[in-house]
Amino acid sequence: MNVAAQDGKLSLEMLYHPTQKVKFETRPLTRLSWDAQNRLIETQIKDGAVQLFVVNPHNWEKQALAVDGNIVQILRQAGIEEKQQVVLAEKLGAQITPGQTAYLFTYKNDLWLLDTQKSQARELTHTPDQVEDEAILSPDNQSVAYLKGNDMYITDIATAKETRLTHDGSETNFNGRLDWVYMEEIYGRGKLRAFWWSPDSKRLAFLNFDESKVPVYTLSGDHAQPIKTDRTRYPKAGDPNPTVRLGVIDKEGKIAWTENPYPGKETLIVQVGWTPDGRLLASWQDRVQTWLDLRLYDAKRSASQVVVHESSPAWTERLPFPTFLKDGGFVWESDRTGHRHVYRYDQQFRLKHAVTKGDWDVRTVYGVDEANGRILFSANERNPIGNDVYSIGLDGKAQQRLTQDSGTHQVRWNKTYSMFLDSWSSLKQTPKQALLSDSGKTLRAIDDVGMPESMKGVQLAKVSQQQIKARDGFLLESLLYLPPDFNPQKKYPVYQHLYAGPMAPQVNDRWSNDLYHHFLAQQGYIVWVLDNRSASNKGVASAWPIHKKLGQLELQDQLDGLEWLRQQGWADMDRVALNGWSYGGYMTSYAMTHSKAWKLGFVGAPVTDWHLYDSVYTERYMGLPSENKEGYDKGSVLKAAKDLHGKILIMHGTMDDNVHPQNAIMLIDALIQNGKDYSLQLYPGQGHGPRGDWTVWSLQKAKWEFLKNNL
Repeated sequence: MNVAAQDGKLSLEMLYHPTQKVKFETRPLTRLSWDAQNRLIETQIKDGAVQLFVVNPHNWEKQALAVDGNIVQILRQAGIEEKQQVVLAEKLGAQITPGQTAYLFTYKNDLWLLDTQKSQARELTHTPDQVEDEAILSPDNQSVAYLKGNDMYITDIATAKETRLTHDGSETNFNGRLDWVYMEEIYGRGKLRAFWWSPDSKRLAFLNFDESKVPVYTLSGDHAQPIKTDRTRYPKAGDPNPTVRLGVIDKEGKIAWTENPYPGKETLIVQVGWTPDGRLLASWQDRVQTWLDLRLYDAKRSASQVVVHESSPAWTERLPFPTFLKDGGFVWESDRTGHRHVYRYDQQFRLKHAVTKGDWDVRTVYGVDEANGRILFSANERNPIGNDVYSIGLDGKAQQRLTQDSGTHQVRWNKTYSMFLDSWSSLKQTPKQALLSDSGKTLRAIDDVGMPESMKGVQLAKVSQQQIKARDGFLLESLLYLPPDFNPQKKYPVYQHLYAGPMAPQVNDRWSNDLYHHFLAQQGYIVWVLDNRSASNKGVASAWPIHKKLGQLELQDQLDGLEWLRQQGWADMDRVALNGWSYGGYMTSYAMTHSKAWKLGFVGAPVTDWHLYDSVYTERYMGLPSENKEGYDKGSVLKAAKDLHGKILIMHGTMDDNVHPQNAIMLIDALIQNGKDYSLQLYPGQGHGPRGDWTVWSLQKAKWEFLKNNL
């Protein structure tokens, strides 16, 4: 039964209640990929059975591949317990491609190998009392490298013989494992691997972290008995960072350490890898990230030279590694103009020319099609809140847009760059998938998922996207959700959502199945989403002005947006609520203490003073506390607690290892000392983003009650 279509109205229960919620997801796209032989492969997974088909891109005829894809059966024969068979089969099935026969998985703390050629799964390690993680096969598929605790190991696939490579891992010494701040702010949340196989599979580059001077932050797990305490070495702004070394280790455990090219200076190693011919590469930055050096190491891998040096008037982003060309030159991405563009260098590392240029940004470089002398990339040239696919000559000429429909495109090119799979959607277009030629001609429309059945009867809000001029003329991106029965003669309360953090837009031209804003619009609220310029991701130059003064300019842009809203005539500007989580929580609490424009604030997991957040993120934007006292003071919510205007609901997970609960508790203390009221929702045992059906239901219910009762 289509619950939603009964009267077209949504309820909070339909969106969030653990047992009553309705699924509004669009159906998944056909699973398609290119294999190493450049064939188009469709993967079908059902009940653990994986079936692969080679698809003829010209007539779409499918030929089943002779791969024994019943992973469940293989896992059953290997003695893996029943309830884990389907879970593991789903994970493994998504990875399976022709030409590759070896796949790793973990079961009962041990590392296993699925061999599709032999239709068998076998255990590679035999230490159930120790967890192996971050395992990765060597390029030749003969060895697997992994971590146990803070040491590195390899196992030979043929013999399952294990070799311990490092022996000095400890609570404060990490070999091949990223520490918290490097994981969160540099290499990517959830990624802990800090080792990289050489192309010839003979050695590994790795990072070693000395954490001994990094302060420990303790999260007291009061949600359980006995208490589940979590102690993490976490450097806050100005604290000692880990000391990091770059080494190369062979399969016997012999280590060659690279020389520190910046003796006496605090640095970060933000990229590590290898050139196609096996030379070591690394990108280094200074502690506050004003510059970046791409360094190439000599044959002995000790000394290095700077291949590219980047700097900026504010901060320098971590940049992707270069794409090397057959002539020894390379293609490099840089923000040097304030926009991300592609540059071509010769074999002597000299800049030849800019390949792309303009007041727009390259988003992804898919690769270099050397046979046809061109680069394939995506960019926001046509659509500032979406992207398109382009080709351009290596000489910077003959730029061509290859996608027609406006929106956000995700693309997978084949190996010869003769055709690509394009999955895309927009604010108004549900996901579609097609196969296109290298000139952008649609060869076949594959998927058009359409509106989910459960959504078809829902009275959706009237969604519009507009650009709004800030006081200096900068065009700010925004989204409006108007009630389905909107009457411009009436006055409506406003629910405003933001994130506001650097280069992290909320206004995106892609489909969303999240109906919360539509629910609020049905209840008679105008929903308003505005990206301040530093959040808009329209070139890092638009974010640089916030350098050393977080909060101040973001608020100015948000107030300019509200002025536009006021001028429309139908928004009740005395009844505006502001909602944000993480940086959005910071911005909401900052706005509620530095202006009187908002009546209500939903303050989720907020940074309340930049002294309390991690070093790498904070110092990139604020510099060192010792060198920017004014910026830290003016950006502080704690110091402005006496100026709180309106009502706030503070929400925080008690085990948040990212934005520590300390932030909320110190804010509460400052509010109490200044005679200010607040409301509080704590989520026991929860991290930075509360999870679990009942927790999310509790959170959304509390927000809805707070909104109804106070706006």
